[in-house]
Amino acid sequence: MQKISLLFGLFVLYSLNACSGTPAVMGANATSKKAALELSSEGKAVHLDQNIFRELVWDYKKNSTNWDFEGDIPVIVDFYADWCRPCRALAPTMDELAMEYKGKIRIYKINTDENKEISGLLGISSIPALLFVPKDGKPSFSLGALPKDRLKSMIDESLLLQKKK
Repeated sequence: MQKISLLFGLFVLYSLNACSGTPAVMGANATSKKAALELSSEGKAVHLDQNIFRELVWDYKKNSTNWDFEGDIPVIVDFYADWCRPCRALAPTMDELAMEYKGKIRIYKINTDENKEISGLLGISSIPALLFVPKDGKPSFSLGALPKDRLKSMIDESLLLQKKK
């Protein structure tokens, strides 16, 4: 009886956490451009606010009509919300990709609930939404929680410009 009570208690705790909107471990928070670059160089997906986004990706206040990438290597920006189950499911994959592609691309995360200005400006109405930003050229969007192998293909082909063999 005690084992059943213990198992039931663990199940209840797990269920409450899974439904609470508490995000899975999703990257690291950056409070400055320097911190974001350091965390990224360690192979971590990095949470940005819209001010740091403007410094590292696109300063839409300085140049609102033309895309002018501020970065030095390609990036993926993962637009998410804490309450979004597909976003939470995608988070560990984004962390893995940040480590696998360390030094080749950067992965940033933007919480759409906390950064409504940038989300609205980019027309993000569905999440997860991934913004693929090549070093040169125009960015592109992908919607939904894609499998890791598909994300790797997209990174290789659109960001690193490696043709599939």
